[in-house]
Amino acid sequence: MAGKKILGEERRQVILDHLVTKQAPITGGDLAKLANVSRQVIVSDITLLKAKGEPIIATSQGYLYMPSSNRDAMVEKVVACQHPPDRAEEELFLLVDHGVTVKDVKIEHGVYGDLTASIMVSNRKEVEQFLTKIQKTQASYLSELTDGVHLHTLMAHNEETLLNAEHALEQAGFLMKSYS
Repeated sequence: MAGKKILGEERRQVILDHLVTKQAPITGGDLAKLANVSRQVIVSDITLLKAKGEPIIATSQGYLYMPSSNRDAMVEKVVACQHPPDRAEEELFLLVDHGVTVKDVKIEHGVYGDLTASIMVSNRKEVEQFLTKIQKTQASYLSELTDGVHLHTLMAHNEETLLNAEHALEQAGFLMKSYS
């Protein structure tokens, strides 16, 4: 690393300022280059910022600053789905094509209890990036641990959008039942 390393609190402020000004997720690698530190240092910094109450979420595309005003404008619904791994793309495309953001995936594991992973995909490009990352890293879908059973937290600007997406999930054979 040739440039000057940004240290401690100053680095965390630079990271926070950068996240606040961006609308799209920023990778840990990009933040590491910005501060001239390792990606692991960024992971620690993000953890410290979250501990101070900063609304930063980790998505498959990178870190995203989610102020409460953005979250408050959204309606959420949890849906229970079941499908094999080879239908994940179809499920996610169906949801984003209905104007829904897929916030996360949750499973109930027999040993570890509830496991949640952030997804935060809102369009086909983000879905493709998420699926490419799964493929490149040879990661498993959480739902593979539960015979395809999983929950998604869905977000949209209104209840009607969520209901339309839920109906489409049902028509496609993905939906088990929904929770409000």
